[in-house]
Amino acid sequence: MLNEFWATAPKSYKVLVFSAMGMIAVGIVFTVIGSAARQEWAALASLPLIGLGLVLHSLGVVVRGHKVRKSIPK
Repeated sequence: MLNEFWATAPKSYKVLVFSAMGMIAVGIVFTVIGSAARQEWAALASLPLIGLGLVLHSLGVVVRGHKVRKSIPK
């Protein structure tokens, strides 16, 4: 089960994982663009995006843990 989690993962987990990766990636791009172009607003706009990505990642860990706990026989 644990080796094949992605194949059996709930859709909510997959959405959270890809949303988190997307938000963090957009935040990093804004950081790089803001720093390279010396645009402080872009660098500051990246912080909430990266933070939201980290929150979504944490929610994904919770969803995965809940699914794994439910699948363990008692």
